[in-house]
Amino acid sequence: MFFLTKPSNERIQSLINSWRNAPFNYAEAGQSLGPTPAGYAGNHGRIKLGYGEAVFNKAVEALRNWKMFDLGWTSVCWPNAPIEVGTTVAVLARHFGFWSLHPAQIVFLVDDDDGRMRRIGFAYGALQGHGEQGEETFIIEWHRGDDSVWYDLRSFSRSGELLTKLGAPIVRMLQKRFARESTQAMLKAVKQ
Repeated sequence: MFFLTKPSNERIQSLINSWRNAPFNYAEAGQSLGPTPAGYAGNHGRIKLGYGEAVFNKAVEALRNWKMFDLGWTSVCWPNAPIEVGTTVAVLARHFGFWSLHPAQIVFLVDDDDGRMRRIGFAYGALQGHGEQGEETFIIEWHRGDDSVWYDLRSFSRSGELLTKLGAPIVRMLQKRFARESTQAMLKAVKQ
């Protein structure tokens, strides 16, 4: 959904409320931890955040507060949204003189520990009304072998509406920018 001016908080909340029961706009829900499904473009960002349990805990807290969207040109509506399956959010982005709002819903949670690696995170998927089709995961990993802590972002997407189809190269550029800057936002959040 596109806007010439920044939508008000009330307008955003009204739209989020209307999207709560919207279906996902893609058939491959829940597949973002595997290979990129056929017909989709993949995107990946990964960065080492530091070492040890304290860094892991700080990174998980940053993830739960949606700090990966603190980029200046994107924000999640709203950062206090709980990380739970079924939570509906919208990502607000400012670009090229206009605004866009992208509805998504949390598809699954990641919380596992095999003794070698501890992972916490989630995936959200695009809902009807989102310009793109696809899913994105945000995961914090603690590798016990070397004590390293990583932020890992993966997504698959394809154009879903006419405007995003026409602007596909620009959309891909913005997605790559998001992956780069999101990793830096998480690094900054952990270092504070």
